[in-house]
Amino acid sequence: MTTERIDARFAALKAENRAAFVAYVMAGDPDRATALKILQGLPAAGADLIELGFPFSDPMAEGPPIQRAAQRALQGGMKLKGVLDLAAAFRQGDQTTPLILMGYLNPLVTYGYEAFARDAAAAGIDGLIIVDCPPEEADPLADALDEAQLSLIRLATPTTDDKRLPAVLRRTSGFVYYVSVTGVTGAKEADADAVRPAVERIRAASGLPVAVGFGIKTPERAGAIAQVADAAVVGSALVDTVAEALEAGETDVAGKVLSKVADLAQAVRAARKQAERA
Repeated sequence: MTTERIDARFAALKAENRAAFVAYVMAGDPDRATALKILQGLPAAGADLIELGFPFSDPMAEGPPIQRAAQRALQGGMKLKGVLDLAAAFRQGDQTTPLILMGYLNPLVTYGYEAFARDAAAAGIDGLIIVDCPPEEADPLADALDEAQLSLIRLATPTTDDKRLPAVLRRTSGFVYYVSVTGVTGAKEADADAVRPAVERIRAASGLPVAVGFGIKTPERAGAIAQVADAAVVGSALVDTVAEALEAGETDVAGKVLSKVADLAQAVRAARKQAERA
């Protein structure tokens, strides 16, 4: 299996002694053209990796902001094939930024694992985070992803104890996503001191970088997480910016989102240097 883009990006960031900023956006939110403009602008705004959500009608791990983003995308006609088309359009202008799809199992079952893995690889996807796929049921999907040389990136949580952790980490590659809070996205705030021991434990057990998400909304919080983790993931704050721009009648929704990304990315980039000076 190869995770070349993901591995190369984390290796480069490690050499710079900084964490990655990972931006989550919803494919097709609020429409395809705006979503593509946001996606294409993310690397220049400071996103080191991108998580591209694919909309689903019952996103059980998501709080209201991402639920609403999924509904906006679905109402605009975005389907899984359209998500892959969006990824392919992004790849035409960017061959280096890792692009991770994040979503739920049902659309993949409908599509077919082998066909999806093949089409995702052709579109330039690097890996998948499938929130509701338990390790015990993951082998058919993991086999298809291995064949297409895509990473299966797994979630660990505050309730993942030492007994459960090996099962979670089995067949995981690229990085591990640590859910910093119990509950859904956007509902609570991550605490860096509470996160640190879990990050160290997962990193030691997996040998992989650990990205922390759920509960990171502000530059201050992102910077604090960047001091203890290999990556800080922000999603709800970005899709909230889409909603706020729409509500305000803004003509440049993408610009508002990318400005928010730039503020968060700058905080992540500066975090460890600030800690060293303190």
